[in-house]
Amino acid sequence: MWLKFGVNSDGNLVSIEDVTRGKTSLKCPYCGSGLTAKKGKVKEHHFAHNHETCRRVAKGEFPVLPFYDNFNIHVSSKDLEQLKLLWQEYGSKNYPIDAHVCFPGLLKAGMLRKNVYTVSKAYEFTNLGKIPVGALELMHFNEVQEPLLQSKLLKLELSVAHAKHKKSPDLSYKLTDLQLYRAQLKRILSCTLYFLEIQTSKNTLYKIGVTTRPIKERIAEIKQDLLAHYQTVAPVVLGSWNHRGNVEKYFKHRYRKFNHPIGSLTEYYKFNCDDIKTVLSDLQQMKPKVLSPHEIDILEDKPSLVIMQ
Repeated sequence: MWLKFGVNSDGNLVSIEDVTRGKTSLKCPYCGSGLTAKKGKVKEHHFAHNHETCRRVAKGEFPVLPFYDNFNIHVSSKDLEQLKLLWQEYGSKNYPIDAHVCFPGLLKAGMLRKNVYTVSKAYEFTNLGKIPVGALELMHFNEVQEPLLQSKLLKLELSVAHAKHKKSPDLSYKLTDLQLYRAQLKRILSCTLYFLEIQTSKNTLYKIGVTTRPIKERIAEIKQDLLAHYQTVAPVVLGSWNHRGNVEKYFKHRYRKFNHPIGSLTEYYKFNCDDIKTVLSDLQQMKPKVLSPHEIDILEDKPSLVIMQ
């Protein structure tokens, strides 16, 4: 896990995506050490300590959004490999899974469940189990992820409340955990997901992305980027979804085999006629995001009640 937020001189959290690479004036939210923005082309963008990394960050003991940066369930690498093999041999073909090949770790983690429609003892993939292999539709992905996002927020709030009641020495860490998690939630809720079809002088491309600005402004930047590679560029918006910043990275995971990088530009895809119909249907079946009162408070920067108490 990587540290994605630093603290500015006003005490506000600043995302790695909102700073340029190199040394910054930001501080680690846990230890107060200076931070450098690492924004290369291989690893995920993140902040690194200018000196020794504090234990909290080194061990990844800070909260991240469930199923946002990482889609591998918390199971062993052996179980994960078995899950992928089971999808190839059974799940992708809608075959019931023989009980003797179901690892106990996968059953315990809720990746597989009994198939009640077969006579013999057999199993099938759950929606949770389909996420690591990118087989879960976007609509159902939201249905799995959203309760987990809310559940983790509640746990962090309860942890702060408990630490306050007990006057625990790690209260400041727990408060920082909650603030970091709320900042991550605010970022995905603030974003509009968009999907573009782009006619170029050579071929047809598709692009997934998120923005907090008007989409027209983002399209102007996209055209400028692509004109370095094509003589003509004509983007068309095929769809946009408010407050759906959570979906972009799963989309990339789900459709990774269609990814078509253009130089350093990595969010472009090539689909044939049948594939693009499937992709559009997948996107269009997502239900509109309805903000909860808690999420509205986060977007409006209203402090958590447990912090105010």
